[in-house]
Amino acid sequence: MKKRILGLLGAIVLATQVNADEVQLRADYPDQHVVVKGDTLWDISNTFLNTPWMWPEIWHVNPQIENPHLIYPGDIVRLIYLDGKPRIVIDRVVKLSPNMRVVDEREAIASIPLERINNFLSRSRVVDDGVLEVAPYVVSGEDKRLLTGEGDRVYARGDFDASVAAYGLYRKGQVYKDPKTNEVLGVEATDIASGRMRALDDSVATLALTRSTQEVRIGDRLLQDEERSIESTFYPSAPDVAVDGEIIAVEGGVTQVGKMSVVVLNRGEREGIKVGNVLAIYKRGGEVRDRLKGDIVKLPDEQAGLLMVFRIFEKLSLGLVLEAERPLSTKDLVKNP
Repeated sequence: MKKRILGLLGAIVLATQVNADEVQLRADYPDQHVVVKGDTLWDISNTFLNTPWMWPEIWHVNPQIENPHLIYPGDIVRLIYLDGKPRIVIDRVVKLSPNMRVVDEREAIASIPLERINNFLSRSRVVDDGVLEVAPYVVSGEDKRLLTGEGDRVYARGDFDASVAAYGLYRKGQVYKDPKTNEVLGVEATDIASGRMRALDDSVATLALTRSTQEVRIGDRLLQDEERSIESTFYPSAPDVAVDGEIIAVEGGVTQVGKMSVVVLNRGEREGIKVGNVLAIYKRGGEVRDRLKGDIVKLPDEQAGLLMVFRIFEKLSLGLVLEAERPLSTKDLVKNP
């Protein structure tokens, strides 16, 4: 393992030692690609490479370009060879005019479609088993109403920290268990609303609801807002560790998985998973009877898609399916690409 400068977006990460010679180029890669609004880094990587997660290995920073780590609509992406090795370079077309145009960094293309995962980045939470049961809870709505929403007040009871001004309101969702060991990996805390503390009288707090995704009910739990940075840029990478996991759930509680589905994996920070890791999805091989020998034969697992991990917890992680060659489902395997 060695330190590599991850040219893309200027991140410095620990990456598996992979030689640029081992990067697999697509047989039909174009001479160049003009970036358009709506492109993502994954789309462009997939245009040139059979292994899009290897993009950082062949990224070549142009020191003459301001913000060379960011890619904007209108940029021209080209694949060239330097010292016999493939390199991706950017040509930035600058039009001279009397007025200077300032390009906002937020106009740069994203690694993956952020609109598909924004809610999971900012609101989604997975907590340890038992955390919600001991958290403060709603005892009444304004004017003793059973259901309340944004703009209303609610009253909650529990052990509050008077110095905490903002709380999230959650409802217990799915309990995630490892399919092999039956270990509880975490409990989904479904986002319901946000509120600000207005008064605290002994163990009863008055909160003003500043946002709601659905009606707040009696018994909904309150958790302090998380103090963490929100990832908005992801660096595609192969995992540093051997991964042998499984899809244990899909957003919305369904079992079928398709492209751009958000899935839950039974592997997390504890197992060495990192944000940006790309994993291959495998369909389990079935069992057939050998009609000649009479015994049962296990067919091999077959790769059927790719996903990128965009959020990790201690014992599990969330991934976005980027490619799906066949219908996928829960219980499908995830392994190193």
